[in-house]
Amino acid sequence: MFSVIFPGQGSQMVGMGKEFYDRFDIVKNLFKQADDSLNFSISKLILEGSKEELDLTKNTQPAIFLISYSIFHTVKKEFNLDLSKARYFAGHSLGEYSALSCAGYLDFTDSLKILRIRGEAMQNSLPKGEGGMVAVLGSKVELIEKILSDNKKMFNAQIANDNSDGQIVLSGKTDDLEKLIQILKENSIKNIKLPVSAPFHCDLMSNATTIMTEELNKLNFKNGKNKLISNVTANEIKDLDELKTLLIKQIESRVRWRESVINMIENNVNHFIEIGPGKVLSGLVKRINKDVKIDTINHQSDIENIKI
Repeated sequence: MFSVIFPGQGSQMVGMGKEFYDRFDIVKNLFKQADDSLNFSISKLILEGSKEELDLTKNTQPAIFLISYSIFHTVKKEFNLDLSKARYFAGHSLGEYSALSCAGYLDFTDSLKILRIRGEAMQNSLPKGEGGMVAVLGSKVELIEKILSDNKKMFNAQIANDNSDGQIVLSGKTDDLEKLIQILKENSIKNIKLPVSAPFHCDLMSNATTIMTEELNKLNFKNGKNKLISNVTANEIKDLDELKTLLIKQIESRVRWRESVINMIENNVNHFIEIGPGKVLSGLVKRINKDVKIDTINHQSDIENIKI
């Protein structure tokens, strides 16, 4: 059995999806719909840049979604590859919206608009420079949890992403992260400050949660065709009420990607197909389990080589 997975923020690059845009009318039409829905030329931003503008969270989120959705529907329409047979759909953070939209739970234009709002809300939850994120490499999540617990009176930081064995991302205020980094150095734990301007997936995102609660409640979710795995629980989402609740919780909650992949594998998934820019999730899955098959779809030739 296979699962289809969709990347999150950090996979963006200027020119992503250009091959599909140049070759397939379905992609040109989706880009045009996106421009009309968002009232600005996100297609020009994706295809021509600037990189600085594309890297703004309010632009990155709908842009990555647009590429993932476009590739998915090109595969569906133009190639003899039935991705609807997937056991699960799952995505990393904003990629969860790509998953639920491709599975039919939310319309294309609604997904674009809500991701634009989500990106702005997350970016603006804290003044620029007051928060950030640190990647911790080569450590188990249990050790990091213990360090955070043992030093909670000294600083407040939270695990934002449990990505794989040996890759954990933490969020917090800038001053708290500096104290955390010092503790990590004292314990010989490798860490890297990430080039982001906000501390995603922690309780500092509470303003974004308020905004997204109101906006998500306006949307018309439908029963989709495939089962979804939640970032928040790492388990299958049961119904539409739970889906909406978990999307709200997702803003401040840990992205449990490692656990999500393990859960899918334990439910007989032995093949993952990543759809969207880059190969970030494919690398994480390989770290989690070296024995599963992994395919990525970035180019037309990738589609032709996939067997399901």
